[in-house]
Amino acid sequence: MCWLRTWILGTKSLLVHPLRSLLTILGILIGVTSVIWLVAIGEGISQEAQRQIEGLGADNIIVRSIRPPSEVTTGFSGPVPYGLKREEFTRLVETIPTLRSALPIREVRRQISHGRRDAVDGRLVGCTPEYAEVTRLELRAGRFITDADVREKHSYCVLAGRLAERLFPYENPIGRRVYLAESRDFFEVVGVLKHRNPTAAIGGSLSAQDFSEDMYIPISTLQQRIGDFVVTRRGSTMSAERIQLDQITLRVHSVNDVRPTADLVRVTLGLPINASSSEETSSSSRSDEPKRYRQDVAVVVPEELLEQARVTRLMFMVFMGLIAAISLLVGGIGIMNIMLATVTERTREIGIRRALGATRTHIVTQFLVETISLSVVGGLVGVGLGFLCPPLVNGTRSLLMDYRPSLVNTLPEVVQTLTPVVVHESIPIAFGISVAVGIVFGIYPAIRAANMDPIEALRHE
Repeated sequence: MCWLRTWILGTKSLLVHPLRSLLTILGILIGVTSVIWLVAIGEGISQEAQRQIEGLGADNIIVRSIRPPSEVTTGFSGPVPYGLKREEFTRLVETIPTLRSALPIREVRRQISHGRRDAVDGRLVGCTPEYAEVTRLELRAGRFITDADVREKHSYCVLAGRLAERLFPYENPIGRRVYLAESRDFFEVVGVLKHRNPTAAIGGSLSAQDFSEDMYIPISTLQQRIGDFVVTRRGSTMSAERIQLDQITLRVHSVNDVRPTADLVRVTLGLPINASSSEETSSSSRSDEPKRYRQDVAVVVPEELLEQARVTRLMFMVFMGLIAAISLLVGGIGIMNIMLATVTERTREIGIRRALGATRTHIVTQFLVETISLSVVGGLVGVGLGFLCPPLVNGTRSLLMDYRPSLVNTLPEVVQTLTPVVVHESIPIAFGISVAVGIVFGIYPAIRAANMDPIEALRHE
């Protein structure tokens, strides 16, 4: 009953000066709303940055075939078989649960020609339909390789933009045929890709790659027409190799799954997990012969991209924390300022209450009730306005697109496509901090009011 009377008295005291109370609530409201809004905008930018980083291959694990060194191949009369095998690809797909997709790739250098024009030294790539999505290739005309092409081993091909321009400078390539002199095969062109700039090397993770002279065919067709034993002639030199797959690109569900999945891949293929684990194994079994790992396969993890993703996420977390602290600090200072002014104005009222028997605890409780009430009301309204962030941002952008499209087009792409995402964790945090700010910044004015001398307070005019 005592607490109820205290809350009623505190509420009545706030209603005596409605404009002052409203302005105090407005400070907390703006603080809470700004926290939720800026966190939502920051989360939207962070997700867009994560998508761009993943587009560079941060969620990919690349397993490559490596030609063994010459000392290993010494003593073999013919080409030494090496690298990834098709049964290993099947084993990886069937045993690793974190994979979103797996892409087998076979690459061969070939002379590609059409009609009487000079042959172009290009790269023949045997792949599956997922290759275009993984490498972000876009079609200019026609279509890409389909599952039916792989299943039926069709003699269809898709040309890179620059290769198509060199082979067909004055005609439409779709429906035409190109010729591979080494294997004496014809392939019908079913698609042409847009020009794709070469990718730069990323530290020690991803190597540079040029897509301008590529010709893509179903991997099953390449296996049937060319096979695993390949002889390549360049002028007076000739090289031979026996290999089933040049590369397997594995895509995982999340960037966080990259490193654990890479370790599973290494174990499955008989590779060391890392240097420390191999050292521990050898030291724990000194009497045994050291384990020999295969040298014709390497697992490449995009460490630089993973680190960039981690730093980007951490940067936004720090940014959001600073914004929350600054916004709510301003609201707390506003509460303290108003309550100090209130204490000065209500000095005589405090003296009367003390003279009638109110203790210091009663006075402190009354003023804390007022500050907490202001904080709770401001926090609740601020939370409600926080949910309006996505529709307001999208509506404003649509309005600008209708009336000022030139202005929107000059903005960065991330701003044009940004969609704020309300982080549900930020709502209780922002509301809880607003209440805590009301308590912390209301304690000093409450204690100051409680410590007043009742006689001096009664004399105050």
